[in-house]
Amino acid sequence: MVVLNKIYTKTGDAGETALGNGARVAKHSLRVTAYGTSDELNSFVGVARLEAQGEIDVALSRIQNDLFDLGADLCRPDMAQDADAEYPPLRMIDAQVARLETEIDAMNADLDPLRSFILPGGSALAAHLHVCRTVSRRAERLCVELATMEAINTAAVTYLNRLSDWFFVAARRANNGGKDDVLWVPGANR
Repeated sequence: MVVLNKIYTKTGDAGETALGNGARVAKHSLRVTAYGTSDELNSFVGVARLEAQGEIDVALSRIQNDLFDLGADLCRPDMAQDADAEYPPLRMIDAQVARLETEIDAMNADLDPLRSFILPGGSALAAHLHVCRTVSRRAERLCVELATMEAINTAAVTYLNRLSDWFFVAARRANNGGKDDVLWVPGANR
């Protein structure tokens, strides 16, 4: 269990932070940027929840918890040492990805197929979900880049990839089942 009784520690004042295994790294390191972006995404999901109701709000709550799991996974390097850790590190698992896929399929089942790209917007909830989609894509790109330099959990990357798809379909649902999607008109303002 996490206990935070003192919020500031001053240990990061020189521009370093501790990873989940205790190693100190620069706050601008790619690993910190990756899990920091998942934290940023979690904040945007919180904003989207201000507009969400019912099943979408419940699903967004699950996603927020998953994003903390993702941050815990990404802040803990050295997956090869997981078995030797005092406490088993929290890692993303395929079941979290599968849950997103099931939810995407259910939300997408009665949406009309797209015949054009859509612009972010429509309802307030859809606009917030599109922001979540783009931040999720950025987090994914950072994780993919990190994976070229260090070993990371592939389920973390897959989760972010699927999560951006989830946000896209949820935004269409929030736009009156896609009926109020704002369609891109190529060259409309030439």
